[in-house]
Amino acid sequence: MISYNARLQRFQALLSGQADVALIPVSTDLQYLAGVPRDIPNFGVTMHPGAWAEGVWMTPDHPPILVLPRMSAEFGNLASVTTVQLRVMGDWEDPFAVVKDILKTFGIGTAPRIAIGERAYAETVTALHSFIPGATFSNATHLLRALRVVKDDDEIAIMRKAGEITEAAFADVLKQLKHGMTELDIISEVDYQMRRHGSLGPSFTTSMYNSGTHTPLLFGQRQETWKRALTPPVSLLFDFGAVYDGFCYDYGRTVSFGAPSAEQQRVYDLVMASQRAGIAAMKSGAATTTQVDAAARAVIADAGYGEAFRHRLGHGIGMDVHEPPFLTKGDETPIQEGMMFTVEPSITQFDNFSARVEDVVVARPGGGEPLTSGYQSLIVID
Repeated sequence: MISYNARLQRFQALLSGQADVALIPVSTDLQYLAGVPRDIPNFGVTMHPGAWAEGVWMTPDHPPILVLPRMSAEFGNLASVTTVQLRVMGDWEDPFAVVKDILKTFGIGTAPRIAIGERAYAETVTALHSFIPGATFSNATHLLRALRVVKDDDEIAIMRKAGEITEAAFADVLKQLKHGMTELDIISEVDYQMRRHGSLGPSFTTSMYNSGTHTPLLFGQRQETWKRALTPPVSLLFDFGAVYDGFCYDYGRTVSFGAPSAEQQRVYDLVMASQRAGIAAMKSGAATTTQVDAAARAVIADAGYGEAFRHRLGHGIGMDVHEPPFLTKGDETPIQEGMMFTVEPSITQFDNFSARVEDVVVARPGGGEPLTSGYQSLIVID
């Protein structure tokens, strides 16, 4: 059972000596600290009065106050939050007056150190600077990462459930696959099945990276590739994940439309071997993030496909899809037990067959523990 009060107290202890006051906007940070939920994001911006002041205001030794504009409190159902004191602003109220009153209550002087979550609006900083010109600012999210980077048993259990939802959705997607479907057909089915199995929605934009000898790999052209009818021979590369109780899963598998060629099978087998090597290398207390990346990358590079492994091996993951640290050359973070990473090697070829696999893996002393492990063989849709 997550104790938000304990999390808030730990963060206030971190603030002591670092900042006089902190603002954590409605974000992953705030859901982690106080259980204030996030909603599905919008492509465009929706605006409402006083949004720059929205979030939890706190000091190292004063009880936190959650400031919410009326629309967030009512239509976002955030007025039901009980972990912190709530202050709802009417549309007619002056957010400057509300914030000034809170800071006065906190006893904040004329030259405070203010820590702000990195997802706050730039308008927040400029507003504060307009009436506290002596303030200095720092990144509150950097302080919080010390708490968020290692997951406890409750968090790992939630992520495991997110993985179960993701893999169950994939199982039902496979039942619907047939030659001639478009990428849009498949992506829509993935998103539907995740919600049907209990996800709030996709944890990021569901993506496919399909390629074959007559199906060129195209990056970043969704509205063009969505229309493509997929017929053999082609490799379908899935990249998606479910949301469960605030946590984000990230998952990948490869499917072949039509019997795979020898080249297609070789590429797939190399990717799977690379993932196994990366998972085995994820030994807490005995490896760094760079070393885990190197172990997996060597499998693909030694086979002559190094240039087709175009990205880092993986990234930290939890309540955000991408969290530091990263499994990549140059990131020398020591692996600690309870860290969670994606392990997602790939071989992507623009005019030939590609393959990818991805699972969330928990670092353990003897190597990584994958939270999903189904569909290890190349899936073939005849």
